[in-house]
Amino acid sequence: MTYLVTGATGKAGRHVVSHLLRAGHQVRALTRNPATADLPSEVDVVAGDLTKPETLGPALAGVVGVHLLTVGGDDYATLTTGPEIVELALKAGVRRATVLWNGRLGPVEEAVESSALEWTRLQPVDFMGNTLGWADAIRKEGTVREPFGDVPAAMVDEADVGAVAAVALAEPGHAGKAYTLTGPEALTPRERLAVIARTIGRDLEFAELTEAEARERWRRAGHAEELIDLLAAWQGNPPPEAYTVVPTVEELTGRPPGTFADWVSRHADRFA
Repeated sequence: MTYLVTGATGKAGRHVVSHLLRAGHQVRALTRNPATADLPSEVDVVAGDLTKPETLGPALAGVVGVHLLTVGGDDYATLTTGPEIVELALKAGVRRATVLWNGRLGPVEEAVESSALEWTRLQPVDFMGNTLGWADAIRKEGTVREPFGDVPAAMVDEADVGAVAAVALAEPGHAGKAYTLTGPEALTPRERLAVIARTIGRDLEFAELTEAEARERWRRAGHAEELIDLLAAWQGNPPPEAYTVVPTVEELTGRPPGTFADWVSRHADRFA
């Protein structure tokens, strides 16, 4: 059986691919740029774009399950093509779908969850991998400038998200469920920076931005206003789910989720 992974070159997507391969499944990867995908040779890499459903036919052929993103395009905007994607998937014979949300329910989730697909919604509170956005500043200045420095989040290792997605796609018993995914601890940005400092053996400074300063920086980065509002709300006044540790990763994979310290150790060269 073949499983299609969209966003296969992203933070979590690569791990969905690797965990499906490790379990012995055939994997097809969807990417806009197959030539630069850098995925294992046994993966069937195909070109396609979720913002252009007309490109998805070859990718969906013969697929029994699909891992879907809810954002797409260069501006990382919420996908509005959910109904078209679902219609194409059902016509191709897809039976099961995992959906990686972006913080709130949108057109993809609504289309999938009102369809005949056996769906599972994955709700990571935040990826540890997003901390790589600090890497340049740490290497060049030793200072990280971020808003909401004392707001905790139970960030999850994207490798654990990939492991859960692979289980939900390939094993029965997960249809119609929404899984909140966290790491084993809730840490503030200041605390995360302290972990990085200890790991790489450098003194690092946290300089807190105001929300207005953060919003302007996100605009300069090209983020859509919808995403900026979501980032500000999620980082500044998150719901309890964002900082409450839950055992979902261990319950579904049979092993504890990775710690932030473990994640930093694996990526220490990026910060040093």
